[in-house]
Amino acid sequence: MTQPKKRVRPSMNRDVSTLQGDDIDMEDDSIIQTQTASQVQKNLDRHSPDQLNLKVGEVVQYLLIKDQKKLPIKRADIVKNVLKEFKDVYPEILLRAKKTLLEVFGFELMEVDTKIHIYILVNKLERVPGDHMRVDDNTAKLGLLTVILSLIFMKGNTAKETAIWETLRRLRIEPGEKHPDFGDVKKLVTDEFVKQKYLEYNKMPHTDPVEYELRWGPRAYKETSKMKILEFVSKVQQKDPKSWSTQYREAQEPAVAPSVCWTLS
Repeated sequence: MTQPKKRVRPSMNRDVSTLQGDDIDMEDDSIIQTQTASQVQKNLDRHSPDQLNLKVGEVVQYLLIKDQKKLPIKRADIVKNVLKEFKDVYPEILLRAKKTLLEVFGFELMEVDTKIHIYILVNKLERVPGDHMRVDDNTAKLGLLTVILSLIFMKGNTAKETAIWETLRRLRIEPGEKHPDFGDVKKLVTDEFVKQKYLEYNKMPHTDPVEYELRWGPRAYKETSKMKILEFVSKVQQKDPKSWSTQYREAQEPAVAPSVCWTLS
């Protein structure tokens, strides 16, 4: 009797010619595809809440940055470049990241190819009067700028340039290399964003060799608030805003000087 052909899952039946070097291998894909809810929960128990929250934040930042060119985002890239050893809890992390993207940024993460798992971000925000920092083609670099402004605020309204690059390197962005989406990232951050008045880039006194620091520029102050950025950070980290007591107190003060975050909602 002829044996029926075994059905191959779509994710395992891909045209090899379409694969890129940065795709996850079939074994990784199989692990993600076949996990049950109980297996995912068991895997979640292996990681601390803080580790999971940090990884969710990294996924959110990665998706925002990768979306700048409005190109599809492969699940393979998310796993390889961000999740890495956390791939065993991919379903839960993606679920949390999806929720954060919608609640914080107004972006809906949509899967447009269920075979090779490709996603896009769809802007669900309504434009409102006075929303200068709205998400559109004129603010295509919103994701990268958000990460930088958030870091500056959480560092006390000033951040060393080296700290900025350390964070961006974790997102696979190197200042000394040409980025496929942003080109010369160092020039973008220290020149373009400065000329646009989103950032200030100044020499730090009494440093040898000379070091630089970044602060919010006047345009950023006009298009953001401290409470907005704190809410953003708290949602990404899945913590109460009051967990950062210093920033929380500062965010409650009348808007005067160093602040943080756009009007995204």
